[in-house]
Amino acid sequence: MSLPPGFLDELRNRLSLGQVVGRKVMWDSRKSNQGKGDLWAPCPFHHEKTASFHVDDRKGYYYCFGCHAKGDAISFVRETENVGFMEAIEILAGEAGMPMPERDPQAREKADRRTQLSDVMEQAVQFFRLQLKTTAGAEARAYLAKRGLSEAALERWEIGFAPPGWEGLREALEAKGVPVDMQLAAGLVKKSDKGRAPYDVFRNRIMFPIRDGRGKAIAFGGRAMDPSDNAKYLNSPETELFDKSRNLFNLKPAREAAGKGQPLIVAEGYMDVIALSEAGFGAAVAPLGTAVTEPQLQMMWRVSPEPVIALDGDTAGLRAAYRVIDLALPLLEAGKGLRFALMPEGKDPDDLLRAEGAGAVQSVLDAAMPMVGLLWKQETEGRVFDSPERKAALDKDLRARIGKIQDPSLRHHYGEEIKQLRWDLFRPKREPRSGPGMGRRRDWKAQPVPTAGTKASALASAGEATQVQMRETVILAAVLSAPEVAAEFEGQLEAMVCSDRQLGLLRDAILSSIGAETEMRAQAETAVGGPALETLLSARHLQVVPCLRQADAELARMTVAEELAKLQAQSGWQDEIREAEEDLQELADEAVTWRLAQAAQARNQAGRMKDEDDTDFEIGPNGALMDRDERSALDSLLSQIRFNKTGK
Repeated sequence: MSLPPGFLDELRNRLSLGQVVGRKVMWDSRKSNQGKGDLWAPCPFHHEKTASFHVDDRKGYYYCFGCHAKGDAISFVRETENVGFMEAIEILAGEAGMPMPERDPQAREKADRRTQLSDVMEQAVQFFRLQLKTTAGAEARAYLAKRGLSEAALERWEIGFAPPGWEGLREALEAKGVPVDMQLAAGLVKKSDKGRAPYDVFRNRIMFPIRDGRGKAIAFGGRAMDPSDNAKYLNSPETELFDKSRNLFNLKPAREAAGKGQPLIVAEGYMDVIALSEAGFGAAVAPLGTAVTEPQLQMMWRVSPEPVIALDGDTAGLRAAYRVIDLALPLLEAGKGLRFALMPEGKDPDDLLRAEGAGAVQSVLDAAMPMVGLLWKQETEGRVFDSPERKAALDKDLRARIGKIQDPSLRHHYGEEIKQLRWDLFRPKREPRSGPGMGRRRDWKAQPVPTAGTKASALASAGEATQVQMRETVILAAVLSAPEVAAEFEGQLEAMVCSDRQLGLLRDAILSSIGAETEMRAQAETAVGGPALETLLSARHLQVVPCLRQADAELARMTVAEELAKLQAQSGWQDEIREAEEDLQELADEAVTWRLAQAAQARNQAGRMKDEDDTDFEIGPNGALMDRDERSALDSLLSQIRFNKTGK
């Protein structure tokens, strides 16, 4: 819809920005000067304690000196109410007493009909609320009291009761002049297939009004009082007002609470949302009788970048969580994710609140795992990976799942996380496992990058082959100095192809001692001989390794991790060179071959000149770690290869 010229200017002129903002903030009386329209308050956008949010009421603009939010009345309503441009205009026009511009006749007719249907729904809300207070609603009141809902809560949530009769609502609305066709259109009554008068959709049910993002009643959810009823919960049918796949229960209040910093919690049902909100978790919503849909997920992300899916702690709850993962994977973007909070076995959020209180729920929410964690759980829990075929099947399944992510950067980070989890599963520590398939990582946090532990100038000046051998020596010596760290690196030590036979024997002795670390030194001496081991450990380049000069297991751990990473980097660079050479063999381009040799030579010179402690790594095309000089040289080379192949 287009607005006529001057409409927005007139709207801004009629409104006081101070009044619009004043609904959301408390003005700082010491800094503000009401007479001059110079107003200050704590910022409603980043929840500070100091008053750095400034409103110039005369000019109609706001600015926060903390988070740099700025704008006018329209942008303020859009941000705080989380609504679109036209919705913000409608809200402000209503406050200013300005009628919205008339639309074309067909659109106006449609809008008028929606307004009429909304009025019918509001009358139904009032009817059900009144029925809850009658004798017929006594059993429903007792049930709600047993669920812990006070009179004030019943009023806040506008909970009502549909009496058992077949015509109570229809007759009450007809008495107020609401025609039956409007009741049918609103989904309150349905036609009889026996030729009788239309009858009430909801009978003998506790009624929960469903409102849209602007707070207008659009549907109902009803809980059966009769345990033998086929449908425990029944929603309104879809109507001109109500599309259950595009709405969420409690959306408007939850959006406002999320705007104040509360996490958006997605529960399964009405009572869960009500219980959470009453316990202080105001940003709670629920889908409407169906699994989460794509429009609902997009709606959640407009409210919060990382909603917490809080599901019942049973098999059905876990299945629902897995369906959400399947839906979300192709829709993920940087900054838009999901976390999953699984309730204790057999409990939903309402049960947990009544049994253990808000603190227990908060603990579950604090422990919510990111989606990659639940994805891993889904693919591994209950499965045994004791053969190459089963491991390969897992790899195939994981690649297929991660491949659904459209964002390349996000897909890369998922791959890195899965790679670490996979390593933990196949090369676990020798300690009790937390459960099938879960490995040893429990906190889902990124692992620390090893910091520099040596000033190995000898390494920096050595040739490529000598560097590899010296690094292998540092790794094995560091493990011998702190045998307790050996199990952590078991898989990497097994994969390390030692460049010297004596080092290979030493490595094998270390591996065979895992689980009996106190015997590691003796086994090492037996494997290579006592004098040979002493000669090996007295090498000049080992004398400057800090963990070998002092007994420090943590320092040894970091040293081993760093040197293994550097070995991988060297191996990765060589792989890149070989791949490039294979491409070049097809081209038979001697000039490019010469440039390849120059790039490798430049890399070696740069490696000798740089202190290895300052190396800045990134991921190469084949997944290997490379420093930025290497990456730049290789990118230049591969660009030339592509040009020679394609001419582009």
